[in-house]
Amino acid sequence: MIRQLILFVAALSLLIHGPAQAYGRFAHGAIARIALANAKPATRAAVSAMLARTAMLDTPTCPARTPEDASVWPDCIRAMGDRFSYTGPWHYQNVDICKPFDLNSACANGNCVSAQIDRQVKLIQDRSIPLREKIAATLFLIHFVGDLHMPLHAGDRNDRGGNDVRVAYGLYAPERLNLHGVWDGAIAERALTTPPSLERRYDDAERTAIAAGTVADWSREAWTVSRDTAYALAQGGDPCGPKPTGRVTLTNESLARAVEPQRLQIERASLRLARLLDEAFDPARAFTPKPRD
Repeated sequence: MIRQLILFVAALSLLIHGPAQAYGRFAHGAIARIALANAKPATRAAVSAMLARTAMLDTPTCPARTPEDASVWPDCIRAMGDRFSYTGPWHYQNVDICKPFDLNSACANGNCVSAQIDRQVKLIQDRSIPLREKIAATLFLIHFVGDLHMPLHAGDRNDRGGNDVRVAYGLYAPERLNLHGVWDGAIAERALTTPPSLERRYDDAERTAIAAGTVADWSREAWTVSRDTAYALAQGGDPCGPKPTGRVTLTNESLARAVEPQRLQIERASLRLARLLDEAFDPARAFTPKPRD
């Protein structure tokens, strides 16, 4: 219990005092490592070749030569001002958890995380795309699959994915602590440090089962976890009940109940990223666009 509390407080400290990073370096880095461990050898080689050329992106303050750095590069570049400000909406999709699931309304003009995942795969496969853009697409893909599986990037109550829901962990209640931030960092770190380790090579049956489905299917899953776990735990069991007017207290019991759903989302993100990287770098899937008439 004491060790878990220390880990939790340390994670919250990073959330409050460090730069804002969706799903945190700890979780994003783990997802990247697990994905590459479960991807095909040719895919790992192709991704390594991309990372070796990331200097072409001309973002020296946001290096991406390692899987861990690559996994948070899309967050890092958001601090570079106007050059990458347009990418902000690509990290999430605010689908109302208290209405029937409607992904289309949250993805106008492709400005949402699920649409961007499909787009990055196509950019990598497209033979006409310059190498520099393929490198960026690889980094975006690695990051966005993690973001999609973070429940509060997939569902909300018109509260910016829980950013407007102030929370306290017992007596620990700094002003900036909110529901989104706790799921981004502290609960993800707790999930990853709870045994057994998720960082392993999965067998073929596990990979096939977990990686099945479409990006839209995965969006609905994450939205469901947002509703049935993240918001339900924060609102005493009723995710669509009256919105809290003050701080929500997250007890150790409620946080413990969030661990397994979060572990499953990290596992899903990792193996689905492995599948998408395999598809993106599969020579048989590469294409050259037909010229327009």
